[in-house]
Amino acid sequence: MGRYVNPSNEGFARIADEEYVDKTGLISLFDATLNTTRGLVMVSRPRRFGKSYAAQSVVAFYSCGADSRALFEGLEVSRREGWDQNLNAYNVLQLDMAGIMQSAAGADAVAAVADVVLPELRELAPDAGLHAVSRKSEVATALWDATKATGRKFVFVIDEWDAPYRLAQDDKVAQDGYADWLRSLFKNANLTPFVVAGAYMTGILPIKKYAHQSAVSDFDEYTMVDPGAYVPFVGFSEAEVGALCAEHGLDAEDVRRWYDGYDLPAFGPGPGEPTHVAIYAPYSVMRACARRRTGSYWPSTETFEELRRYIDMDFEGLQADVLRAIGGEELRLDPDTFQNDMTSVASRDDALTLLVHLGYLCYDIGTGRARVPNEEVRRELRNAVGRSRHPRVARVMRDSMLLVEDVLARDERAVAAAIGRAHDAACAPIHYNGEQALRAVVKAALVATVDDWACVDELPSGRGYADVAYLPRAGSGKPALLVELKWDGPVSAAVDQVLDRDYPQVLRDLGVPILVVAVTYRADTKEHSCRITEA
Repeated sequence: MGRYVNPSNEGFARIADEEYVDKTGLISLFDATLNTTRGLVMVSRPRRFGKSYAAQSVVAFYSCGADSRALFEGLEVSRREGWDQNLNAYNVLQLDMAGIMQSAAGADAVAAVADVVLPELRELAPDAGLHAVSRKSEVATALWDATKATGRKFVFVIDEWDAPYRLAQDDKVAQDGYADWLRSLFKNANLTPFVVAGAYMTGILPIKKYAHQSAVSDFDEYTMVDPGAYVPFVGFSEAEVGALCAEHGLDAEDVRRWYDGYDLPAFGPGPGEPTHVAIYAPYSVMRACARRRTGSYWPSTETFEELRRYIDMDFEGLQADVLRAIGGEELRLDPDTFQNDMTSVASRDDALTLLVHLGYLCYDIGTGRARVPNEEVRRELRNAVGRSRHPRVARVMRDSMLLVEDVLARDERAVAAAIGRAHDAACAPIHYNGEQALRAVVKAALVATVDDWACVDELPSGRGYADVAYLPRAGSGKPALLVELKWDGPVSAAVDQVLDRDYPQVLRDLGVPILVVAVTYRADTKEHSCRITEA
């Protein structure tokens, strides 16, 4: 015993001994559900969001193979009255499905689990599982025997629960067998109430759907689409990041631009309270603290190749949508058709919903729209698009880089012509009207600015708001860009508005040149005009 059954608390002790942002309040939420019909909890998060850290804390708290009182005293979980009632009081079965699958080097998740778990269960109960009628039922039978022998129910902690779906994408038989096995544990009237005190599952993807129903329908799911009460534990809060920045000498505004942006719905906000919670990507924040500088710390994983594959498929204009998102636009999205796997992606909405679960987009359940959350993700999407094997995507990126060069060279005629071509390509005639359409086109056309500029919509300055501002990265040597848009108006009026209302005011402290880029469109002649001047 000790690896899979009733582990020690060493995993979480190592985490807590380092620079640990206390998220043990998650245990209090889960603890309140034990031995109830709500005791099956599924929390899905992208990579880099501390899923395994949370799972380790749950293991350390409940495992009767550990003495964790000193470890948790003083942490958030210990501030609740009666917090220690279930401390180290249960049998715990800990499964890291990614590790188990890789060690087994096979697609049969059920057999892989049985091979590693049964020997340890038989240390608890020597005859555990030996009277099972089949190999498929062996683990369930052994859990029953171990529960009867010890008088303790099990708390299941399953990390990377979705690994069998990600690592064996083409083996539907193995996937269905895994789903059946989960049902046999957690949706079994003859087993679940007597053996399972609770289950905490985590992974990248929500629970797989079959015919639009969850494979294990009794689980309460908390996802990046709807995190519910678990929203404070998705990532780091504004206050937590502020404290880290102060301790490590980082500029909080710079850290916010790079890693903030997962604005998730607050759970039950009261009158006057914020409706959304700002969440930062923990992995990247901690890397920035360790290196004392911001930047992209997005780790390379198989998800990047998946992302590029879906972009190349171009479901229903997906490529154009991704370019618009990189440019700063929000995308309408219906996440309900997604089957929660990487092989049943069959539409634009499926692909974009997958990007939400992978952390490349943030979804607002209130508005039904998704957007790129922060600068780090914008860079990664830009890289994926730049490496696309699809010729149209490559052409768009090439055209955008040329457009940026034309802006810097103040070639007004070339800029107007390029935006005209982008406008024609991006908008159907019925939508080819209005300043918002023009704004979306211009931002998508300037997608290549992501390399050296940060895009800000409606930047407050002077006596009003600049339509779009592009702020240069420190050390880039680039000028700041103020883009002003007019529909059915002279280009001179756009320039005059920027200068008369002193929109460049807020940018002067940057110590770089400021270019005003005025773009207009006349609906009667279908002509674009551009004027570029230094403010």
